[in-house]
Amino acid sequence: MAVFPRPSKPSAVWADFKALLRQQERHKLLIALVSVLMPVIIVTGFYVDSKMDPPKAQIIYAQSWPASRTDAEIVKQNIADQKIRDAALAEKQRGYRKLADQLGIDYEQQPKR
Repeated sequence: MAVFPRPSKPSAVWADFKALLRQQERHKLLIALVSVLMPVIIVTGFYVDSKMDPPKAQIIYAQSWPASRTDAEIVKQNIADQKIRDAALAEKQRGYRKLADQLGIDYEQQPKR
């Protein structure tokens, strides 16, 4: 006893396809077209995506410090770095406030975190 049905012959599949095309029911043709088109689009998308260039390497430079630097120099550098971070944060907040003004959002009423 066979578990799987016997596969149909290509000639029988072609005859069924021609019979489907001869029918006057337009919705069946559209459904057949969509059901063939969807896998083709998905496979094409995977093919195109596989041909894309890999991202370029990003170089990250680390600062090197002498082992003899004092705690005062470290604190001074931390303060300078914090000023740079605060300036970047303030610029980001200005951008968000400008966007909120354009969208009509009252940002002063938002709870502080």
